[in-house]
Amino acid sequence: MNVMKFGGTSVGSPERMKSVAQLITRSGEPTFVVLSAMSGTTNSLVEISNYLYKKNPEGALEEIKKLETKYMGHVENLYSDAAIKAKTREFLQDRFLYMRSFAKGVFTSFEEKIIVSQGEIMSTNMMNNFLLEKGIKSVLIDALSFMRTNKNSEPDLPYIKEHLAAVMEKNPGKQIYITQGFICRNAYGEVDNLLRGGSDYTASLRALPAFSTAASLIGAALPADEIQIWTDIDGMHNNDPRFVENTKAVRQLNFEEAAELAYFGAKILHPTCVQPAKFAGIPVRLKNTMKPDAEGTIINNEQGKGTIKAVAAKDNITAIKIKSSRMLLATGFLRKVFEIFESYQTPIDMVTTSEVGVSMSIDNDTHLDEIVDELKKYGTVTVDSDMCIICVVGDLDWHNIGFETIATDAMKNIPVRMVSYGGSNYNISFLINESDKKQALNNLSDTLFK
Repeated sequence: MNVMKFGGTSVGSPERMKSVAQLITRSGEPTFVVLSAMSGTTNSLVEISNYLYKKNPEGALEEIKKLETKYMGHVENLYSDAAIKAKTREFLQDRFLYMRSFAKGVFTSFEEKIIVSQGEIMSTNMMNNFLLEKGIKSVLIDALSFMRTNKNSEPDLPYIKEHLAAVMEKNPGKQIYITQGFICRNAYGEVDNLLRGGSDYTASLRALPAFSTAASLIGAALPADEIQIWTDIDGMHNNDPRFVENTKAVRQLNFEEAAELAYFGAKILHPTCVQPAKFAGIPVRLKNTMKPDAEGTIINNEQGKGTIKAVAAKDNITAIKIKSSRMLLATGFLRKVFEIFESYQTPIDMVTTSEVGVSMSIDNDTHLDEIVDELKKYGTVTVDSDMCIICVVGDLDWHNIGFETIATDAMKNIPVRMVSYGGSNYNISFLINESDKKQALNNLSDTLFK
């Protein structure tokens, strides 16, 4: 069984839904499908929630009306059978009536999560009804019946395995199994969701075969051969096509390379998506719904020796430097510094040190002022904003003489604030001004890929 995940753009219209239906049924084999909300829906639901937070029910009701009108138009264009039309219309009307009920009471983050979840609930229902209309043996599985997070907001894998297996046992002999992408219940049974963009991660979880870690539990219920993530681009590109001309799709990445690219700016994957598949040894294939026969990108455990695969960029970076003579020959200095970032739940991207200083980069400046104030206890603090991390990914093991030199040579005309190399066998990173980003990406393409 394959697992196929489709994003909002892929199911963004009746025509696209029909195309997805063809894709998921063309093999004739049992397939587990993870669907996002139709494109634009989640943003509309967030807007509705914002109106309700601001105690403006009239604004919320107006947005609900607009969204309902849009969906009813989709129903008319998606189905041909009158009974299926009526059934789907009735379901959607019930969902929108449910949303309207939140305009009458107290609105909290709990209610917001319920409202935001409606997008995927509606899209999966519409797709399932379309497949049933075409005579496909399809079943809609409510993610809330098996997907749960623990008290640390991580997937509760024993629970997921047990409950997903039970659901699958109740629905034997189906060709298509459809579920939502990022909605779940939390440890207290409340409706919750994985982080936005987490449906790729959900697809990975559902595809795991048995192995000794907790992540194998879902795989015990769904022994997947391959995870397919379908978007509107031809796989992972070797550079950002928004800034660099003539980029090419990367045909193969190993899991470590894919994780580096995802973390440092490649938006096609969520950074955590590849981890469950990596440990299970299940290949992840990135495909284009507009070009279904294109090769795309395969992500697996194979390591391509002696090659640079791709370049990515991560924006909105802030660099912080602490200079202090107290660091010289001192023990525990870095621990004290890092504890400050930990206390404000602020992850660190890059770190470089010298005898009397340490520089770090962060991508979340929410608590920057508080962090800087506390760092001043230990030394002189300098902050550089509007920075960008350029990440070069490939076989960058230190034994491969010359690759880091090639990368640094491409950056010779770009002011570089920090360089990170050696923390991974697959990555060398440069911290530069955002204003130099386009030039840096093009320089690296000219040097590495031509």
